[in-house]
Amino acid sequence: MEIWPAIDLRHGKPVRLRQGDYDQQTTFGDDPVEFAKRWQESGAKRLHLVDLDAARGDSPDANRDAVRRIIEATGLPCQMGGGVRDEATIESLLNIGVTRLVVGSRALKDPDWFVEMCDKYPGKLVAGIDARDGKVATQGWLETSDVSAFEFATELRSRTENIAAIVYTDIAKDGMMQGPNFEGLAEMAAASDIPLVASGGVTTYDDIKQLVEMKMPAAIVGRSLYDGVMELGEVVRLAGDV
Repeated sequence: MEIWPAIDLRHGKPVRLRQGDYDQQTTFGDDPVEFAKRWQESGAKRLHLVDLDAARGDSPDANRDAVRRIIEATGLPCQMGGGVRDEATIESLLNIGVTRLVVGSRALKDPDWFVEMCDKYPGKLVAGIDARDGKVATQGWLETSDVSAFEFATELRSRTENIAAIVYTDIAKDGMMQGPNFEGLAEMAAASDIPLVASGGVTTYDDIKQLVEMKMPAAIVGRSLYDGVMELGEVVRLAGDV
C-alpha cells in the first residue's frame, strides 16, 4: 500500500483542520519544506499537498511558492488538491512539477469537463470525493450535494479510463483521530475499479494493518504523524511501501 504523508497549506504554512473547519486550525511551524524533508527522511516516497486557500477561493500565491519549494527540495512525486477548477490551474501546477492533481468540486458540478480533462491529461487527474453522510461535499467542504459518493465513482469509471485514482475522504473522520470509515471505503472500492486512496482518520498502526488487509492501494496519513501518534517509518514498513 502506498503511503502519502499529507501537508496541508494555508498562507504558505503547514496546518491541519478538524473536519475541514477553517475555524479549527492548528498551525505546525512556518515552513512546510521542513516537514517535507522530515517525511522524506522517514521513508516517504511521495507527498499529498492541499491548498486550503485555493479550496475556498482565496489567493493561492503563498501556497504555490511553498509547493514549488517542496518539489525542489525533495524531488518527491507530489499529489495536490484544493481549488483545481479550470484547465489553466491544471497546466500551471503540472508545469511547476506537481505529479498529479486532485479535482473535487468541479468534477462533481461539471463531470463532462472533468472527463475531458482526464482524457487530455491521462493519468494526471484524481477525483477527490469528499463525503458527508455518504453525499459528496464541495467548495472546500463548505457545501454538501445530493449526489451519492458511490454512484459518482461508478459514473466516472463508466466515462473514462484515464482517471488516475479516487481520493475518498469521510469528512466526519478527518482530523478527528478516530480511525477511517472502513465500511465506506469498502463500498467505494466495490463501486469501481479505479485505484482508491483512503483519506481521513487514518490514526493507528491497526488502521494501517486493516487497510492493508482490505488491499487498499494507497492511504493518506496526516494528523497522526504531526501529533506523534504514529511514526512514518513504521507506517511505511507496515504498509509494505518499499
